[in-house]
Amino acid sequence: MQWKEDYRDRTIATDRILIDSSGWLEHITEDARADLYLPYFNGDKILLVPTIVLYEVRKILLRKHSQTIADIFVSEALRQFVVPLDEQIALDAASVSLKHQLAMADALCTRQRCASRPP
Repeated sequence: MQWKEDYRDRTIATDRILIDSSGWLEHITEDARADLYLPYFNGDKILLVPTIVLYEVRKILLRKHSQTIADIFVSEALRQFVVPLDEQIALDAASVSLKHQLAMADALCTRQRCASRPP
C-alpha cells in the first residue's frame, strides 16, 4: 500500500499516537478533559487518525454542535496521518474484537494503529 511506503522510513512506533474519538471530541469541543489531551495535540509526535474516528467524530459534532465545529475537526484531523480502513484491517479487527471483547470501533482502531507500524 502506498501510504505505508510513504511513511515507512520516517517514523518508528514511539513517534505515533492514536487519539480515539473521545479524545478528539474533548479536544475540539474544549470539554472538561480537553487539557488531558493537549500534550498529544501540541506535541511533536505523529497523530494517527483511523478512518472510523473521522466518521464517528464528524457525525457527533454535526449532531450535537455545528457544521463549523465539524469542519474545524476535519481540517485538523486531515493534517494528521489518516490510517485507511482496508479489507485486511477489517478482517483482523473481527478476530481482535472476539479475542479481547472489544466493540467494533475499538477493534478497528486497534488494528489500524498496528497497520501503521513499519515492518
